Formats: sequence, C-alpha cells, structure tokens
Amino acid sequence: MLATPAYDIALILNQGQRDSQEDAVAARTFDAVDAGYIAVADGMGGHEAGEVASELVINAWRDALDDELDVETLSERSLVDALPLAAMQANASIASHNEEQGLGFNMGSTLLGVLLLGHRVYWISIGDSPFYLFRDGALSQMNEDHSMAPAIDAQVAQGTLTEEQARAHPDRNQLTSVVMGGAIPKVDCPEEPLNLSAADIVVLGSDGLQTLTDSEIQDVLAEHQNALAQEIADALLQAVLAKAKPDQDNLTIAVAKPNKS
Repeated sequence: MLATPAYDIALILNQGQRDSQEDAVAARTFDAVDAGYIAVADGMGGHEAGEVASELVINAWRDALDDELDVETLSERSLVDALPLAAMQANASIASHNEEQGLGFNMGSTLLGVLLLGHRVYWISIGDSPFYLFRDGALSQMNEDHSMAPAIDAQVAQGTLTEEQARAHPDRNQLTSVVMGGAIPKVDCPEEPLNLSAADIVVLGSDGLQTLTDSEIQDVLAEHQNALAQEIADALLQAVLAKAKPDQDNLTIAVAKPNKS
C-alpha cells in the first residue's frame, strides 16, 4: 500500500493581462522524511528580464534545498541554514547576470520560500509576495510586506487616507527590499517555526493574488476549507478572474494542507 503523501499541495500560474509571465513557482515533497517546500518568485525588469530573474531565484532555491532534503535522515539545522543560503545564491546569480548584460541593466525578484518539516514551517521572505495562514476561520499574513503598502495602510488608521485611496495609491507596490544583485535591505527569516495543526491551510502567492482583499481570500478559504488543495487554489483563481481587472498582474497561487496529524 502506498503511503499517504505528507502534504496536499497545489500550484497555479496565471499570466493575467500582462504581456509576459514574470512569476515562477516550485514545490516538491519528500514523503520519506515528511518534508517539502514551496517557493514563489515574482520577477521585475520586463520581458526577458523579470522572467529570467524569477527563474534564477527558483533555481537557487532548488540547488540549496534539494540535496539537503533528498536524504534518509534530515538535519533540521542545516535545512534552516539553507534558507538564507538560497537567497544569497539567488542574489549572486542575478548580480552575475546583470553584469553580463552590461552597464545599466537591472532586474530583480521577490523570494518567498517555505520549508515544511512535519508540522513545522520555516520561511524566508524578501519582497511583497504574501504568505498566509488560515486557521479557525481566520486569515493571517505571516510574513513581512517589504513594500510601501504597510506605511500607506497606516495612513488609513491615522485617518489621512480612505481604504479606497490606500488600495489605489500609486506607490503601494513600490518594494523596500528585493533580490536584485546588490545589498538586500530586509530579510524576513524567523528562527522559530510556525506549528501547523491538521486543519490549517497555508497559502502563498505573488502580489497578483492581492487583487483580492484579505477578507475576500478568507471567505474563499472558509467556503472551501474541507476541499483538496487544488480545489482551493482553483477557487482563489476564479475569485481573482471574476474581478476582471484590465491590468491584472501575473498571478501565482500555492496552497498546502498537511495530510498527517
């Protein structure tokens, strides 16, 4: 009899209304050691730049994690240490590519990588790709948002902007940290893991998922919380597409549910 996979994971990539796909995503499970990962990269720099940057980030993530996980006995410390190593390797790869293209060439990417070890979740996040936890009917964003969005949303709390003005603010998506070959100002990589329960749902995305408000994402997850990961991802995609935004950004959705209690 085949063993039950450690996690139920689904991935979706959608180009939206953009001319090219600059998002990249990867996931892999290592069921023999009850482990897995998901990585999301949202590239920037335009066609043949942003898409190259995001692929370099994903390749660096795989290079750093696959060998550590494809073993019979895991070293949790080595795996956790591999997360910043993946970011450094990605940054070095982008720096090298930028240099090869000549003076003035710039490209970059966000990095959101989640490492699943049993029911413990570690992550590294650079940029604004969101990492959500749905637990007991409530949605929480677990990672820091390295963009101007938090500062703009603070103005809503202060009463200087309305919610509508904040969501439409032209500087909202301006990044304050990114992987682009230079110094990385902010890295979100907690040492302590998030502990999942069997009923929890984890969602990762590029910022294209944030066409939906947190409340709307929460409603979709509440309605489909007992469904398979693929059904949940499909429901989130359909909710985004129903908005029919003429400038819909590239969209990545990754959903993970633990299969073992």
